[in-house]
Amino acid sequence: MTKRKRSLSGIKPTGSPHLGNYLGMIQPAIELQEDYDAFYFVADYHALTTVKDPVKMRRLVYELTSYFLAFGLDPERAAFFRQSDIPEVTELTWVLSCVTHMGLLERAHAYKAARDRGEQKEINHGVFTYPVLMASDILIYDSDVVPVGADQIQHLEMTRDIAQKFNGGFDGKFLKLPEAKVRKDVATVPGTDGRKMSKSYDNLIEPLAAPKKLRKQVMQIETDSTPLDEPKNPDTCTVVDLYKLVADGDEVAQMEKNYRAGGYGYGHAKQELFETLESRFAPYREKYESIREDQEYLEKILARGADRVRPIVEEVMDRVRRASGIGRV
Repeated sequence: MTKRKRSLSGIKPTGSPHLGNYLGMIQPAIELQEDYDAFYFVADYHALTTVKDPVKMRRLVYELTSYFLAFGLDPERAAFFRQSDIPEVTELTWVLSCVTHMGLLERAHAYKAARDRGEQKEINHGVFTYPVLMASDILIYDSDVVPVGADQIQHLEMTRDIAQKFNGGFDGKFLKLPEAKVRKDVATVPGTDGRKMSKSYDNLIEPLAAPKKLRKQVMQIETDSTPLDEPKNPDTCTVVDLYKLVADGDEVAQMEKNYRAGGYGYGHAKQELFETLESRFAPYREKYESIREDQEYLEKILARGADRVRPIVEEVMDRVRRASGIGRV
């Protein structure tokens, strides 16, 4: 039997997922458990760069775990664990920091963006060295592939560069070089204002929100002032763009026909979008709410995932320690 390749995905706990999170990351990640030995971790170490409230941090970890389980993660097939339950990742981060040049970190997109925004004095060390911890996350599990969007390829390139620096510095093949699995077919999900859906823009549609809140978010989608009776252009409407992401082909064709015919208002289209979202995601919401209340169950899932990956971590760290002369022989 052919051994399945190992896929690794890290998810930063940042609150309720919006539609863009689900379509662009959560759904594709869960689908990988069908064909890969899939590892998923909740990146609470990474979240420390911005989250300074311990109660909030723990709540976000439980919420994210519940989301993945509700959306179809199978803990019998995939390992889902908390990043900080594998503290060796911080040990590896230090070791890798000692072979990583400052120039490489200064080219990281997140650091450059913060610097360009004039936040130089507010950037903490965690933000600057983020790529090294990210590399450790990937390398410590002997990952074969890492799913990324086209805008995240730099993360994999930096990880491979850091691994090669370590291997070359200690003259051996101690760390496996992972490959990027680029999700080329991920569409940009527009927010309620037409820009890319993002928490920073506060233009979200949260599919697992309560129906009243979900409908309010949908009704806030910006449209033009074309009167109800006049024809409208479905090719330039955010409501239609979002509808295409959750409705089937016949339903989309009918909405586009209604737009062009006239006598069909944006309010009608928004209501159809809301009803489609509610129909699709209500079962997930019910499952999420049930799982989220069972903290003991969530801890068991996280602990089981950590136990599953630990033998791999120990093997990789043994190679790293022996190569670098750290610890006892």
